[in-house]
Amino acid sequence: MAGDADRKPVLSKKIDKFFTGLASAFSFVKRFFREVFVPPYELKEVVHQCYRIGVESLPLISLTGFIVGIVFTNQSRPSLSEFGATSWLPSLISIAVVRAMGPLVTALIAAGKMGSSIGAEIGSMKVTEQIDAMEVSATNPFKFLVVTRVLATTFMIPVLVMYTDFVALMGSFLSVNANEMVSMTTFFVQVFESISFLDIISSVLKSLLFGFTIGIVGCYKGYNSSKGTEGVGRAANSAVVMAMFLIFIEELLVLQIVNAIRMM
Repeated sequence: MAGDADRKPVLSKKIDKFFTGLASAFSFVKRFFREVFVPPYELKEVVHQCYRIGVESLPLISLTGFIVGIVFTNQSRPSLSEFGATSWLPSLISIAVVRAMGPLVTALIAAGKMGSSIGAEIGSMKVTEQIDAMEVSATNPFKFLVVTRVLATTFMIPVLVMYTDFVALMGSFLSVNANEMVSMTTFFVQVFESISFLDIISSVLKSLLFGFTIGIVGCYKGYNSSKGTEGVGRAANSAVVMAMFLIFIEELLVLQIVNAIRMM
């Protein structure tokens, strides 16, 4: 009986902490949408963050996308060859890459690379009181640190997704060309015949949502970090974990909506 009595306050504290954190996150997102439309606009910092997120991620994105295209093609070939349908490989790869693998792989890489970077960077500024110093100097730290990074991730993730799709399809083409002797023209004709306008639109919208999630989660965790260097490490780690978790949830929800539209 005493043990049950002790557990109740602990459970109550956890529930209170969860809903308090949820309310804090909602207020953070609401503040972002309020600040983003109010001047001054930090365009120079937005461009700088776009460069960091986009250009500096290209080597990792290129390698990963290329490997994904080759591996998925090689994994799919034996299954299709059992039915004598290896000619369907370009269509299968294009549908898989454009609809799901391109946006998902790119978002997960960006969450691991940029989400942790944003969380650690803003978190270190928080614990060293640099954010407080910006407020004293009449600079809006939320607009300069948070709004610029969230806009950059929201704009750049769709660009990186399209680049990943292209690199993955090129990797797939090399595998198909080496084994089935299919020309590039034939390969890409089948690729574009298999995807629809809805596939492209849903991929772009998903990418925008993923980019916003990565940016807002990384900024929120960093902006609310505490307890010195330990808090910075915790902010970077939780930014990655939470962003990846939300990306999978959003992928599931968007998939259900797109499938419902497709069946109309």
